[in-house]
Amino acid sequence: MEIYNKNLPYNNLPDLPPATSLETVEIFKLTIEANKLLAELKGYCQTLPDPNLLLNTIVLQESKESSAIENIVTTQDELYRAALDLDNVFNNPAAKEVLLYRQAMYWGLQEMQKKEFITTNLLVGIMQKFKQTNAGIRNNPGTKLANPNSNHIVYTPPEGENLIREKLGKLEIFINDDSFSSLDPLIKMALIHYQFEAIHPFADGNGRTGRILNVLYLINKKLIGLPVLYLSYYIIQNKPDYYRLLREVTEKQNWHDWVSFILKGVAETAALTLQRISAILELKKQTEEILKTILKASYSREFADLLFSYPYIKIKILEQNNIAKRETASKYLKMVANAGLLQSVKVGNEVYYINTPLMKILSS
Repeated sequence: MEIYNKNLPYNNLPDLPPATSLETVEIFKLTIEANKLLAELKGYCQTLPDPNLLLNTIVLQESKESSAIENIVTTQDELYRAALDLDNVFNNPAAKEVLLYRQAMYWGLQEMQKKEFITTNLLVGIMQKFKQTNAGIRNNPGTKLANPNSNHIVYTPPEGENLIREKLGKLEIFINDDSFSSLDPLIKMALIHYQFEAIHPFADGNGRTGRILNVLYLINKKLIGLPVLYLSYYIIQNKPDYYRLLREVTEKQNWHDWVSFILKGVAETAALTLQRISAILELKKQTEEILKTILKASYSREFADLLFSYPYIKIKILEQNNIAKRETASKYLKMVANAGLLQSVKVGNEVYYINTPLMKILSS
């Protein structure tokens, strides 16, 4: 057996599934719990009158957290303002990258649903969308991953475009062919995530593409119906363990602890997402009752929905969504702010109205 050397390209990266048995009591219990919570989340989302209402805020939050893992950091304020001012987003490069990530995720979902399976070309397209590049599979030699603090090499991925494409092709088969393995889909997702990161097919954007792949796989296998569950927050909270366990699979074939880590992440994230959605819906219900009292005959469900589609809002958004003309829109927002439902903040010449309670839920 060839000894692994982190300084040399890992060209003999084994294909999936791994040779080791993953049918342990611990993994079995974790799989049951994760599937149970995912089923609850899926069922809850199916009961919502307008499930897509929540997607704008939830996907935007995930885009922020996934980008933060790559040290692309923007504040909530900057991001939500940028989401309203797409024409001027170039003034904030970090916010622009986060918004491009969201766009790439939606694009990937649409493309996957057309073909009903996940391909190498789909993953390349996702990366190209958020990187705004025509670059494809990595073909230059010399790629090495280093510890950002010590600059010591921790991993050297496979090298050579043909070899990388071959490994991606094998991964594609493993993803889409359920007869290929009898493993539970959540265990498969953990294996797929490691394998994609280990192949490291792109010069940049592998981490973000891999995290989008997670949610597309869950939807593809019908474990969730909407792109509402993401592991980025869990990864941020457990970042040292995440990278340590990735390395332990490579160096020690420690699949057990890696799979357990991901299954715990799915369960924790599903529970957190259920809690967040429930809190958002309760807040929306309370807000609607107050809006009906304030606006009386001028109240519309579309206006209430808009306040929960954008944590930050301004007059222009009401105009664009045909809620009201400028003068009336300004009047509505001032009335809602005076009632304490929104907080008005002036930035330059713009006045933004912030749904502070919604922001609190999204940040919890």
